[in-house]
Amino acid sequence: MKDQDYVYVTYIKAPADKIWEALTTPAFTRLYWFDIDVSSDWKVGSPVSYMKNGKALVDGKVLEAKRPKLLSYTFREVDTEASHEPHTKVTIELEPEAGTETVRLTVVHSDFVANSKHRPSISQGWPAVLSGLKSLLETGKALEFEG
Repeated sequence: MKDQDYVYVTYIKAPADKIWEALTTPAFTRLYWFDIDVSSDWKVGSPVSYMKNGKALVDGKVLEAKRPKLLSYTFREVDTEASHEPHTKVTIELEPEAGTETVRLTVVHSDFVANSKHRPSISQGWPAVLSGLKSLLETGKALEFEG
């Protein structure tokens, strides 16, 4: 792991397949990811985009997809101050905790350039997104943030 890497770990009381579905399906992502739809067929090499009201906010491509354990893709903001930076890499691992109904979700967001404009925004974004995911899957309601 490099100094610039961002790592976030949370535990979610839900089956790994359900978490995978929530991470990869627009009907789910819009519920906890600020009305943002994810779009991809999740095959290696395929495009990934995060869109709001039909406008792309993030683009990338699938690097690995091993349902329901590992998802990795490139990630670059579109039309922001960080748009000129190269793609970063997101890796999400889902590991069921033995003997429980709980899954450990780990996000590693890496490959940031020095003094990245993108790095500070993701360090605030991932906790909000993943807390919303956890709340949605455990209670049926995502967290609400003023926007």
